[in-house]
Amino acid sequence: MPEVGLLIVLVVTLALSFDYINGFHDSANAIATVVSTRVLSPRVAILMAAVLNFVGALVSTNVAQTVAKGLVRPSDATQWVVLAAIVGAIVWDLVTWRYGIPSSSSHALVGGLVGAAVVHGGMGVVLWKGLWEKVVVPLVASPLAGFVMGFVLMLLIFWALAGVQPGKVSGWFRHLQVISAASMAFSHGLNDAQKSMGIITLALVSEGYLAKPVIPLWVILCCATMMALGTSAGGYRIIKTMGHRIIRLEPVHGFAAETSASLVLMTSSHFGMPVSTTHVISGAIFGVGASKRLSAVRWGVAQSMVVAWILTLPASATVAGITYAIFRTCGAR
Repeated sequence: MPEVGLLIVLVVTLALSFDYINGFHDSANAIATVVSTRVLSPRVAILMAAVLNFVGALVSTNVAQTVAKGLVRPSDATQWVVLAAIVGAIVWDLVTWRYGIPSSSSHALVGGLVGAAVVHGGMGVVLWKGLWEKVVVPLVASPLAGFVMGFVLMLLIFWALAGVQPGKVSGWFRHLQVISAASMAFSHGLNDAQKSMGIITLALVSEGYLAKPVIPLWVILCCATMMALGTSAGGYRIIKTMGHRIIRLEPVHGFAAETSASLVLMTSSHFGMPVSTTHVISGAIFGVGASKRLSAVRWGVAQSMVVAWILTLPASATVAGITYAIFRTCGAR
């Protein structure tokens, strides 16, 4: 095993910083609805999300394995490539956070990795089949699945409780929404924290620090901790977009959206798909709103969000590619 160098320390540090940024950028995904319906205060909701993000991050490494060995050839994912990928993802995350746009940290990291790897070794270093099946198809399918599940679940709730007084229904779902928000926070940690685990492992394998792309325990614990710390910092700009600007939410709507989104996320995590928590919960909220009536959804907000989603992969890939080109000009390999 080679001696630990300064560069790999920098890569790990930046990857953990990305995990932290991912936490405060995406914490809104898990708690926006429970805050906007005033079931929980922002402080309590963020604390709950931080704890359950940590727990979720410890449960599985399926998504981390996809990032570590299923997107680009590990031999071409040098420390400089990984470093450039993380820079691309962080820049896009901070830009979208600054303007309150709920974009995807997951796809920012994937886009950054692909962009830097292509500049390093050409198009052949990308495992296109894995990228298509694990990233591109779920990129489209997961928010659609969230939309359909949110729409159907909301209709079922309307049908089952049609004769019950609205006040009583709201009271029931104020309690149930705590459970659905907790499930959402857990599933966010289950999927999102693993991206940084995978990117760190990829760098360790490519430089000979690990023989196989098996996620080390210390990597799992560090990423889970940083995700939880980032979540505890909150994401109030994006909470406003997710919880207020799409539709006017009541506890029953929040429950339906969170339950639908968490089921999609858990299924995706089981199959090792690094999907976007942002995309899924947004799709579920749109589905819940559309079940009420199409005019209940602010489709202008939806349009700006979809534009951000489409731009995420190429934008982060471009930033990462330019970053790697600068590194190479300075002598990086």
